[in-house]
Amino acid sequence: MPTISPKTPTTIAIVSQKGGSGKTTLAVHLATRAAVAKYESCVIDTDPQATAAAWGDWRGDFLPVVVTAPPARLARTIESAKKNGVDFVVIDTPPHADAAAREAIKVADIVLVPTKPRAFDLHALEPIADLVSFAQKPAYVVLNAVPSGATVLTADARTTAKEMGLEICPIELGDRAAFHRSSAKGETAAEIKPDSKAAKEIEALWKWLNKQLD
Repeated sequence: MPTISPKTPTTIAIVSQKGGSGKTTLAVHLATRAAVAKYESCVIDTDPQATAAAWGDWRGDFLPVVVTAPPARLARTIESAKKNGVDFVVIDTPPHADAAAREAIKVADIVLVPTKPRAFDLHALEPIADLVSFAQKPAYVVLNAVPSGATVLTADARTTAKEMGLEICPIELGDRAAFHRSSAKGETAAEIKPDSKAAKEIEALWKWLNKQLD
């Protein structure tokens, strides 16, 4: 499969204005998958609740490194990380924070916008759509916590996102117990249950992301 070149440091911003959209879960899973692929990976947690940082504490001395930074220092934190050999950065952002989302989008190579396929969650895509359009950055909606068999629901969600001018990631993440169980242990779905649907979905998302950045 195509691989992200370690010679070109990559920055992924995970943004959403809706709480509970799955930003932190997505951030730590992608950064961990990057570490498995032998990248020096790092999660930068800009959320005052520091959920990703707590996950990093539970995880201990294993990649990815998790650091906290206020949005105003985000660019400097990334610069410092790259000087120290980090070549894959994932930014976890807080909900209801235009300034944090704006700074993350500004420094990102690609933006991922997780959302549940429900009306209130999809409504929260509008301000993100405006921000990525203004910044002219590639951005993709990632449907998350998708109920089993919700074909019509996800089709409607895709239509709504497209009407806002947003691209849609073809990989959907289901509402999987492995995501919840692994996060509580400072691990990922692939680490606690490699053959789980959750692990396979993250693997598919990783391969798709590589293709976008190749």
